[in-house]
Amino acid sequence: MRTCCLAFLLMLLALPIKAQTYEIGLFGGGANLIGDVGRTNYVLPSGLAVGGVFKWNKSKRYAWRGSIYYGNVVAEDIQSSQPSRQQRAFRVENSILEYSAGLEFNFVEYNLHKLGPAFTPYLYTGITYFRYDFYYIDAQQVQDIGQKDGSFAIPMTVGAKYRLNQFLILGAEIGARYTFSDNLDASNPENSNFEQFRFGNFLSDDWYVFSGFTLTYTFGRKPCQDCFE
Repeated sequence: MRTCCLAFLLMLLALPIKAQTYEIGLFGGGANLIGDVGRTNYVLPSGLAVGGVFKWNKSKRYAWRGSIYYGNVVAEDIQSSQPSRQQRAFRVENSILEYSAGLEFNFVEYNLHKLGPAFTPYLYTGITYFRYDFYYIDAQQVQDIGQKDGSFAIPMTVGAKYRLNQFLILGAEIGARYTFSDNLDASNPENSNFEQFRFGNFLSDDWYVFSGFTLTYTFGRKPCQDCFE
């Protein structure tokens, strides 16, 4: 693993440095779940999240972006502000692995081809596919049948990024995902064999949130004469 990382860094350093078009880097932070179990706070990480991100800066206003994030979430009724959930006392822990691609829009013109500071808030959206553990709850206990499930989500991310130097960019972001699944919290197992274990609001799908920091390395040549002028 160390050899691969060293080879990767050497490859980045060998790339042309006249102008930066691409970014590759890491994400680190936390994840939380919004569903029928536990708290309903919008941003309150309950587990760690890590990942990788790649960006192709097509202009000063937008970039194509792809990412792979992984996070753990814990939903505990006893930590909820709702008395009914506190009395129920369910606890569900799940892991989420997502693949996302879409468009990042800069509020301010963001030119990586000029020296000096560069800062902008941004929005990101696109399409996300994620995998998670399939659970259901029986007799107050989470039942694990050793099965994974998958679904799609719509990411809605707001953040800000600042260029530290010619090569490194530091970012901070909060990204909510509206999912097309209602079983991240084991409340609605979508299988006819488990219908008797369903509970909660069947008309509202789950959300999950990744919040944290990104650190990216910029590289690549200027794609055209007028794109960044």
